[in-house]
Amino acid sequence: MPPGAKPAGDGKPRLTRKDFASDQDVRWCPGCGDYAILATVQRLLPELDVPRENIVFISGIGCSSRFPYYMNTYGMHSIHGRAPAIATGLKASRPELDVWIITGDGDALSIGGNHLIHILRRNLNVQILLFNNQIYGLTKGQYSPTSEEGKITKSSPYGSIDHPFNPVALALGADATFVARSMDRDTKHLQEMLRRAHDHRGAAFVEIYQNCNIFNDGAFFQFTERDTKPKRALFLEHGKPLVFDEGRKGIRLDGFQPEVIDLTDGRWSLDDCLVYDETNRELAHIMARIFFRPDLPQPFGVFYREERPTYEDLLHRQIAEVTARKGKGDLQALLQSGDTWVIEPEPAEATE
Repeated sequence: MPPGAKPAGDGKPRLTRKDFASDQDVRWCPGCGDYAILATVQRLLPELDVPRENIVFISGIGCSSRFPYYMNTYGMHSIHGRAPAIATGLKASRPELDVWIITGDGDALSIGGNHLIHILRRNLNVQILLFNNQIYGLTKGQYSPTSEEGKITKSSPYGSIDHPFNPVALALGADATFVARSMDRDTKHLQEMLRRAHDHRGAAFVEIYQNCNIFNDGAFFQFTERDTKPKRALFLEHGKPLVFDEGRKGIRLDGFQPEVIDLTDGRWSLDDCLVYDETNRELAHIMARIFFRPDLPQPFGVFYREERPTYEDLLHRQIAEVTARKGKGDLQALLQSGDTWVIEPEPAEATE
């Protein structure tokens, strides 16, 4: 039992947020949104009833990837874009571990894009948290794969001409079995999305809008701040009609096109609003395409979820079936099978 942990009613240790905080100084810029995400994860973990020694955080490179240092769990600060590859190896060999991947928009969607789509399609049972601040923060403010067109940065002084990735649409396109979006400044919603991701058995992808107050301050304020959030943020809830602006507006489908309807002028009612179904892949794709459109609110919540066998379950099932059919095997015999030969030393010459 960790020092200071008090036993629960069943005699098991009751962990707290402090038990998951390491002794390392947190080295993010003051005011960074990463602090809120870190605190939310540390508050959530005691509620998941997972032994601390079974929890692993794996990250790539970037500001967000300092995360494992600040967690009093096992972890690895790995290499640029390769956190999914390392997590795959760990989860395949130790499927009982609770593995979290921490990455950013640059780490995951630039050099790591190939690794991200494959861990999603394979459906490894991990939680993938993508901190999206639409900028390269660690390397001091270059435009990233999610930066908007026209973004003026140190690497695009005349404005970026790149079309940005939509991370939710990308994850859906890779056949992820759980896709969600939240934000750093709504910690209640964020904690619920992380809990839902952890409860899902399979690759759970959560995009988190995270403010970089140094190089991209205010990129998401229209969705996070009190004055604009009600009109610009749409929260998806399974089985409930899509409404926003404190119930004054809703979303309906005109064919395959979402449109805003006014629920106060008597023309439309709650019954006309689209009832969201997070198990409907086609509907998830429609919602995902609502991406920084001024005429529509930005969706947050669980876009899609489905149950599908996990990669590690299929892997170990296949190993068990082959072992039952062919036996455990002999590594030494395998190495010496096939086209092998032995190099003998030349015989020594006879001497008088």
